[in-house]
Amino acid sequence: MKVASLETLFCDAGWRPWIFLKATTDDGLVGWAEITDSHGSPRGLAGIIEDLAPLVVGRDPRAVERIYWDLYRHTRQSPGSVIAKALAGIENALLDIKAKALGVPVYELFGGPTRDTIPLYWSHCGTTRARAWEVTGTPKLAAYADVTELGREVVEAGYGSFKTNIVVPGEEPQVLMPGFGAGGGTAQAREIAGDLVRLLEAFAQGTLGAAQPIVDLNFNLEPEGCLRVARALEPLDLAWLEIDLFDPAALAHVRQSTRIAICSGENLYGARAFRPFFEAVAMDVASVDVIWNGFHQAKKIADLAETFEVTCAPHNYYSHLATFISAQWCAAIPNARILEIDVDDVPWKNELVTALPAISGGELTIPTAPGWGADVKEDVLRQHPWPRS
Repeated sequence: MKVASLETLFCDAGWRPWIFLKATTDDGLVGWAEITDSHGSPRGLAGIIEDLAPLVVGRDPRAVERIYWDLYRHTRQSPGSVIAKALAGIENALLDIKAKALGVPVYELFGGPTRDTIPLYWSHCGTTRARAWEVTGTPKLAAYADVTELGREVVEAGYGSFKTNIVVPGEEPQVLMPGFGAGGGTAQAREIAGDLVRLLEAFAQGTLGAAQPIVDLNFNLEPEGCLRVARALEPLDLAWLEIDLFDPAALAHVRQSTRIAICSGENLYGARAFRPFFEAVAMDVASVDVIWNGFHQAKKIADLAETFEVTCAPHNYYSHLATFISAQWCAAIPNARILEIDVDDVPWKNELVTALPAISGGELTIPTAPGWGADVKEDVLRQHPWPRS
């Protein structure tokens, strides 16, 4: 068995593209991975895959770890970011092939399963209805009463937790992302804290305490601003506050200065990047992106986290394929806490894959079919090209 080709495929997903990697062998087996990158260089990823393909094509796909480290050494002067995402995609596609060839789910290659189900939390709850309600066909977040109604939906759907961002409802609803645009940072922290308190109070009127909120601050504030927000939110019973900072000591300072649990790590690549954060006791929950790190490399992060008594929660705001990949990772590790999933999404999300996640009462049953348990339907993907014409 040899790898015959690597191909990058794009699909419109409303407010971002979904990006898939297809690996095909000379005997017709196909391995799939998702490599979605919405805030970096989507086209750059395709170029990296094209550049690396000669190092993979013609090789036995079952030697996954050997191929990964050959690619890592080849790109070691450009570590992280889109390079890491490309390597992760290749690793995951080859793991899909290997597991299919053996007739087992991927977690069986890593000693799993450690569990049969994993709890879910509703991600971008309110965020999507503020920035992409037209393309997802969901109600617009036009007023705080709509937030309250959404809180009721969360509970009725069986989710015990939900995650939102800095969302301001209105006739023109906003998702404030100063760290991704013109900046502003700490100077805006007082206003952002007030916006979030009002948002979570509206959610609480709908959930009646039956679902815990999570707030994701991303890279939008410096440590001082994060602390101002954290202290404002302490009375509101958050499951955790999600913060992205690249300095372990700065994040540790925030964690030590608030009663709210801190989650971080979605933008870190490899165990080497996570280690100083664990050593600084900077996070309570490690957010590990399985499609950006690669399944095996992500498992190494989880194993390292376990030695520091840190639980893990996959970063997963992608298509159902990524949910299958992340669910299998949760089955392969002992310290998985909960799995992120986007509920509000484009109408063709369910049509894009050959199987859907089995979800009931806010929990997902770990898939047991060979490989990831689902493949991408290319005919549906081609009906929704990205970028849109």
